[in-house]
Amino acid sequence: MPAIWPTSSLLLTDLYQLTMAQAYWKSGRGEKEAVFQMFFRRHPFDGGFTVACGLHSLIDALAQATFDESDLAYLASVAGQDGRPLFDAAFLDSLRGFRLTCDIDAIPEGVVVFPFEPLVRVAGPLMQAQLLETIILNIINFQTLIATKAARICLAAQGEPVIEFGLRRAQGPDGGLSASRAAYVGGCVATSNALAGKAYGIPVRGTHAHSWVMSFDDERAAFQAYAEAMPNNCVFLVDTYDTLEGVRQAIEVGRQLRERGHELVGIRLDSGDLAYLSIEARKLLDAAGFPDAAIVASNDLDETIISSLKQQGACISVWGVGTKLVTGYDQPTLGGVYKLTALRDRAGDEWRYCIKLSEQAIKISTPGIHQVRRFSVDGELIGDVIYDLQADLSKGCVMVDPLDPTRRKRIPAEAAHEDLLAPIFRRGVCVYEPPALDAVRHRAQSAVARLSPGLKRFVNPHVYPVGLEQSLYDLKTRLILQARSGGHQATRP
Repeated sequence: MPAIWPTSSLLLTDLYQLTMAQAYWKSGRGEKEAVFQMFFRRHPFDGGFTVACGLHSLIDALAQATFDESDLAYLASVAGQDGRPLFDAAFLDSLRGFRLTCDIDAIPEGVVVFPFEPLVRVAGPLMQAQLLETIILNIINFQTLIATKAARICLAAQGEPVIEFGLRRAQGPDGGLSASRAAYVGGCVATSNALAGKAYGIPVRGTHAHSWVMSFDDERAAFQAYAEAMPNNCVFLVDTYDTLEGVRQAIEVGRQLRERGHELVGIRLDSGDLAYLSIEARKLLDAAGFPDAAIVASNDLDETIISSLKQQGACISVWGVGTKLVTGYDQPTLGGVYKLTALRDRAGDEWRYCIKLSEQAIKISTPGIHQVRRFSVDGELIGDVIYDLQADLSKGCVMVDPLDPTRRKRIPAEAAHEDLLAPIFRRGVCVYEPPALDAVRHRAQSAVARLSPGLKRFVNPHVYPVGLEQSLYDLKTRLILQARSGGHQATRP
């Protein structure tokens, strides 16, 4: 992949992570052991599922979790409000030998996930774990958002290929590259982004723009010249002037291609009434003897528009989706958060579980060191339980809705299950072998296919059962009451 992290990655952070790091260091708290967990509270796009993505990019970033000399020189130049250096020279010197020693567990890419489930769990020295917050959120939030959007768009396309066309509208070069990767994980078959093709092995697709046609005296000449230059890549953009006349011109050039031993791959529609134009274009192509020529559609598509076009009987066989895919158009962020959930002075001590309160129940954090167990019966998913690592689920368990304690579900002991969080780093060393990107894409497609139809609805989807294991819910309730009466932490039961 491109050298996004040529020497170091830890300066990709918010300043307050570094000011807290110095304060931890000065107060002698930096080596306390901490557990942080990254999760989100609501599905993006008002959907019923989310596709985890970005872990492999995070692993690449954490392989460069250091501060190089240029980083330290920059930090030494940062001034506080009084104009003096913000960071102590001794603190910066301590960063010179920074080496990641955290344990990191995460849900693999391509797995379908749900609100409140930890996507990433970090355990290790407090200062280190704090410094990882921004980079984890930056990478996982964005790629998970785009992979989920891509999965929704691919569902709308009902098995027809979707090509990601969004680089020119993406949020900068890295946003474009990350979006192309995540869109492929979510189900797109190809990208227009040549750098993503080189970096990740994603198939690339592209033909020509309106400017190509406009640079010639007439449309037929433009198509003929393109066919001479690229006889094995002829998808003609036909809506520069009169769309259906453009289709007729493409057919004539397609006949010339066939005489030379090549085939017209298809046409592309980028404006106008895509349902009507595709139906009429299909009639013209079929009548002319080109039943296999694809009709590619673009023009600010998303899952809602694609669904509508299909309901109208549009004869579109390939969907090119750009702006609304790579930008997460109708929801700009996943909203994932990173919360401290446990703390202890040193290894072997009792954990003190931490809770963050709020006037909004959805924003009250869950204490503990969590794993997610996914249960199924006869191959059908029946629910996910978030549990503390000390809990014993061998005799079955009761899951409690974290926002409505009256909603509970008994999980039988005999239910099949899998734990979702996998070891990624141990003592700062990567112990996880990331699968190839095609394998991740296949995992995502299989995971989405396994979901019930109600979860895949775009409007008012079914809510998949996710809850806290009952003893964890009871602990959370006790800590809320304790914190509101003036206490803050409790040891593990």
